[in-house]
Amino acid sequence: MIIVDGFFIAGAIICAVAALLGLIATIIRTYPDDFALIATGLSWVYLLVYGIAAGVRQAGGEVVTGEVWEFWGYFITALIIPPIAFFWAISDKSRWANAVLTASALIVFVMIFRMEQIWDAGVMA
Repeated sequence: MIIVDGFFIAGAIICAVAALLGLIATIIRTYPDDFALIATGLSWVYLLVYGIAAGVRQAGGEVVTGEVWEFWGYFITALIIPPIAFFWAISDKSRWANAVLTASALIVFVMIFRMEQIWDAGVMA
């Protein structure tokens, strides 16, 4: 069981909105729209803020109860996904680019969920 903090809740909301907008765009559009692209960009900005906050928390003495390398590995991987999806979507201009944006949001959600588990490994709520 994990302890859910504000960063996780914010990330879950951002990822849910990005996934929903990408899914809607996949269903009704043949090209990526601005809403889906902006939502993907926001998920990347969220990850930047999350990473800075995690670094500050660690520098301040808060420890990751799981493996630190695993946490930062997930973070770096999650940080790479939205830009790849974004640039794919602006270069492809097809319905399937929207599906890539949707998948990106879902992948980032899974990654932040896993990062939250690693941060609080073994801590019962």
